Amino acid sequence: MTRKIIIDTDPGQDDAVALLLALASPELEVLGITCVAGNVPLDLTARNARVVCELAGRSDLPVFAGCDRPMERALVTAEYVHGKTGLDGIALPLPRMKLQERHAVDFLIETLRAEPPGSVTLCPLGPLTNIATAFARAPDIKERVAEIVLMGGGFFEGGNVTPTAEFNIYVDPQAADIVLRAGVAVVMMPLDVTHKALTTRARIEAFRNLGTPVGHAVASWTDFFERFDMAKYGSEGAPLHDPCVIGYLLQPDLFSGRHINVAVETQSELTMGMTVADWWRVSPRKPNAMFMRDVDAAGFYALLTERLGRL
Repeated sequence: MTRKIIIDTDPGQDDAVALLLALASPELEVLGITCVAGNVPLDLTARNARVVCELAGRSDLPVFAGCDRPMERALVTAEYVHGKTGLDGIALPLPRMKLQERHAVDFLIETLRAEPPGSVTLCPLGPLTNIATAFARAPDIKERVAEIVLMGGGFFEGGNVTPTAEFNIYVDPQAADIVLRAGVAVVMMPLDVTHKALTTRARIEAFRNLGTPVGHAVASWTDFFERFDMAKYGSEGAPLHDPCVIGYLLQPDLFSGRHINVAVETQSELTMGMTVADWWRVSPRKPNAMFMRDVDAAGFYALLTERLGRL
């Protein structure tokens, strides 16, 4: 049986790799792609999502533009990581496929109401603005979501945009707070796990050696993407954050973590967007998320390379 998913995203090179992994995997039925402002502004994330769809030969997929700013704060972007287009690293044609006229939030609400309850998994790869806005506008859809598997947060690793906050959560902490309080089953792929899924020269060359347009694009993106993290952390490569979400859907045994309470700081500017993960279960707060901490990196990259080779 296939698993129905909606990917909510702000591409971003690692978002693009996650999209390709999903589109290469017959176990997943992508009902649509909803775009949000995050790594770059909304017009670019909506464009980049269509670029990736066309690269994968999936111009049939509906792509929707969503929220162009966080719920309560000014937009923070990350061109310093992803380049001015969000997909710097290789020149790809502008998309020919059209953006859908409906707003992404409307698509989320209408799709969750139309599909059987518990049949759709939401896969947010960027700020949670679209998801939280849909929940706020249509509270009835929360109980219809099968699961939310998201990339965001960090605890033992701290933050990557402030000392305490991971980028996706920091961009819209109020949205993240709404989602984590929604009562929906949540699986989180935080920095604690994605920083253990680093690119290496051999892994990037394996993408390039696929000898396909997809392989060359992914190798070029990761070549570009990793320079920032290697300089920042002194690591041998860069974490491919967002593909961990799709990797978990395909092969959950690659990941391990704990079902714990995760709360988001929304008041203090000093720690705004921090995900306070009660890993040791020292608070009375009820567990609300499966918080991943470890990954079989070799197995993850083997899966990723094999699937990309299908496109």
